[in-house]
Amino acid sequence: MKILLLVLASISLCQGYDYGEVIRDSLLFYEAQRSGKLPSDQKVTWRKDSALNDKGQNGEDLTGGYYDAGDFIKFGFPMAFTTTVLAWSIVDYEAGYQNANALDDARKAVKWATDYFIKCHVSANKLYGQVGLGELDHNSWGRPEDMTMERPAYYIDESNPGSDLAGETAAAMAAASIVFKNVDSSYSNTLLSHAEQLFTFANTKRKVYSESIADAANFYGSTGYEDELVWGAIWLYKATGNSNYLTTAEQLYSEFQMEYFGGNFGWDQKVSGAEVLLAKATQNSKYSNNVKSFCDYMINTQQKTPKGLLFVGDWGSLRSASNVIFICLEAADMGISSSEYRSFAEKQIGYMLGDGGRSYVVGYGNNPPSHEHHRSSSCPDAPATCDWNTFNLASENPHVLYGALVGGPGENDDYQDVRNDAQHNEVACDYNACFQAALAALNS
Repeated sequence: MKILLLVLASISLCQGYDYGEVIRDSLLFYEAQRSGKLPSDQKVTWRKDSALNDKGQNGEDLTGGYYDAGDFIKFGFPMAFTTTVLAWSIVDYEAGYQNANALDDARKAVKWATDYFIKCHVSANKLYGQVGLGELDHNSWGRPEDMTMERPAYYIDESNPGSDLAGETAAAMAAASIVFKNVDSSYSNTLLSHAEQLFTFANTKRKVYSESIADAANFYGSTGYEDELVWGAIWLYKATGNSNYLTTAEQLYSEFQMEYFGGNFGWDQKVSGAEVLLAKATQNSKYSNNVKSFCDYMINTQQKTPKGLLFVGDWGSLRSASNVIFICLEAADMGISSSEYRSFAEKQIGYMLGDGGRSYVVGYGNNPPSHEHHRSSSCPDAPATCDWNTFNLASENPHVLYGALVGGPGENDDYQDVRNDAQHNEVACDYNACFQAALAALNS
């Protein structure tokens, strides 16, 4: 009896955080990032319709999608990565969302992005990849509803291609097609059609997208398109079952010698994600061994903060840790060092939710951030003025941006909850992607 009580106490301690609540809050964060005309079931009611005049260079309707971070630019490349990851988490960990009573909202989060991507993909070889001009947007502080600055749109096409952008958007739409296959088959087929066209475009017209969309280079410059081509191909195989896509993915993996890339995962790096999917599809140990090497290195060798956070980089440290955690949870589900990887993931998520001494998720747990670098939540309700004077106020943001994961601490667990520290206190759609996906995995 005494042993049983000790076991129960241990289980209770491991489950000290309500993962379901954090998943639901994270989905509220994505609602707060919505651009365009908001739906009638919008839960984040302090946000209003915005950017209703977003148009392509020929007048195409480009409303919708997500604002990238604390700003109001729509960057297609990280938005597509975010969408792929959210869709992947629903495909593999639907039970985690069901247990959180959040499956319907998770699907809506994906669809808000894919509806936008459909608009952006105006023809087989033309895809809009950005709305808004970086520096111009960043020069203002206020509500998205009040924007008056110019919002130019930029695209890739046959003359100025972008294999990484097209490949990642293909992956997003292929992954989303699986999410909706048994929910809305017509929509699923539409997504798949776009995904196949985009992958063909990506693979036949090879170029780094940020050489074609110059402004993106200042914010989300790509280091190469090779990983996105493999990533797009393996997602199309997973969505279609067509073995030609698997063959293509393996051929590209060999052509680009990706086995020597070393693991990584994030908006610019898809290597480890592609290796997880290739390992599952082929049962070939060369892929799973690379995933294992990546996770083992991160767990055993990569720098940690004094309090134990996996520290990969100083800009968005929690995002970088979350990206690793999700890959290693996928590896655990493949039977690779399952208990070790899962325990590691729980500890890292625990740090983010409060084990490090505070919560880094807005609106959740002990002493959460309340001065996050985020324009719309920092603005009081209209008609009150919101400008750089508002930015400089010491007071908390008037609206709670539930579920947003801030950038996070430095290498010594140092962190200040101040609005002017974008490096550590901004939020972003890609920050929450693998964080939410890991929560869904742990909640399954």
